[in-house]
Amino acid sequence: MSKLTTGQEWLVDASGCAPGSLKDAAALAALFEELIVVLDLKVVGQPQWHVFPEPGGITGLALLAESHLGIHTFPEHGFAALNVYCCRERPRPDFEALLARHLGTTACVVRELKRGVTA
Repeated sequence: MSKLTTGQEWLVDASGCAPGSLKDAAALAALFEELIVVLDLKVVGQPQWHVFPEPGGITGLALLAESHLGIHTFPEHGFAALNVYCCRERPRPDFEALLARHLGTTACVVRELKRGVTA
């Protein structure tokens, strides 16, 4: 049995984030922009942002030619859940540094999944 790789997905749990950054659409957009550049991604249309009423956070989604980039923030917990799926393999970005810089993250857990079809 063999597996055809159809890309990779990163699930990133970011803790200890600055609550203000998790409610700041511009800070989240800057994080998306840096990830798009670092990973050489192609955005289809414009990223979409939904801002929840206080004390809620923000949900963001960018449709990519390569798949998608999404984030859900929880300022009341200092937590963000980031998801990046690319249909072709790319080098792993330094999520820890990116999230520390953009969101003030102090702890980061990154899980990488190889996506594919078993034949």
